[in-house]
Parts: sequence; structure tokens; C-alpha cells
Amino acid sequence: MVILLKKLILASKSIDRRNIFKDSGIQFKVLASNIDESEFKKKISDPILLVKELAKAKVLYAKEKLVRKNYQAIIIAADTIVELNGNIIGKAKSKEEAFIILKKLMGLSHNLITGIAITETNNSKIVIDYDTTLVEFLNLSDEEIHGYINTNEWKGRAGAYSISDKASLFITKINGSSSNVIGFPMHKLYTILKNEFRLNLFLVKD
Repeated sequence: MVILLKKLILASKSIDRRNIFKDSGIQFKVLASNIDESEFKKKISDPILLVKELAKAKVLYAKEKLVRKNYQAIIIAADTIVELNGNIIGKAKSKEEAFIILKKLMGLSHNLITGIAITETNNSKIVIDYDTTLVEFLNLSDEEIHGYINTNEWKGRAGAYSISDKASLFITKINGSSSNVIGFPMHKLYTILKNEFRLNLFLVKD
């Protein structure tokens, strides 16, 4: 476990993001940001701008709550979507929707885009960035897609799949950050914390 001099707050409901942070050995706490994403999706059609604005809204929501409690910390938020041929694909709300999404992705390459936002409770600075990873699927049959959906891994995941679980069986290619496909581009986190917030995760007490 890495002991940090500055406290880190992950403003996310995502189990995958929590697991990435745990696996990296970073000490952090979770504060879910409950924002209405539908309003952003109605107004913004550009996928990169959308994930950046959603990440920003999440981090500011969490910051406002923490400032009220006089809690000092660095706050990290993210949002992930899938983009296929210019079309934004979010999270499935049902098994039927998950099937439709996965059927569209089969045998093709798509972009998985994560927007990130990082700020600090006692600092007006907010750093917003994004990362894109290209992912390619095998061409599964309808029966195989239904078999995957029955694992329930599609729930709460952009593109209705989780690379860290059984979806790894039908992913043929990843071009870019593998951690981004799971939910957070960790190399971006390291760089931003070091350059913008003077926190080097390799130079802290272990």
C-alpha cells in the first residue's frame, strides 16, 4: 500500500475503476458523483467533448461536497464511452440493449474514450484530459453473444463489456492504454499528479 501525503478521492461509482486503483497500490477513498448525464448527452454530440465535460461535472460535484466538509484532498473523476463510426455508445440498460450494442461491435474496431478531470479542494486548478484506445472484437454468433450477456458483465459498463473479465476471450486487438479499456488511463493519472499537483506516486512512503 502506498501511503500518500495528500489524500486522493476517486469520484466514481465504477467497480472497475476502484479495482484499477487498488491493484496499483494507491491509497484512496471513494465519493460517488451523482450527476444527470442525460442532460449532457442531449447537448453534446462530440464523443471527446462529452467525456471531458462529464468528467469535469463529476469532479466539481465531488469538490463542492468536500469543500463544505472542509476536507482537503485531490479529487479524480472520469467518464468512459464507446465510439463506433462517429456514434456514441454508452451503457446498456437491459439485456436486450446489451445484445444490440455487442452485435454492432462484433468483428469491428471501435474507440474506447475516457475523459478525466483532476482538481484539489484548496486549489482552483482543474486539469481535464482524455485518452483513446482502439479495441477490436472477434465476430461472435448471436448464441455466443447471449451467452456472454448472461454473465451480467455488461451491467454498468460502456459498450456492454468488461475486458478484465470474460470479454477478454473475444477481444483480438488493443491499440493504446490497456488500463483505459478497464476504465481509467493510469499513465495520464501519474503524469498529471506529478506535473500539475506535485505528487509523484513513485516517490512516496511505502
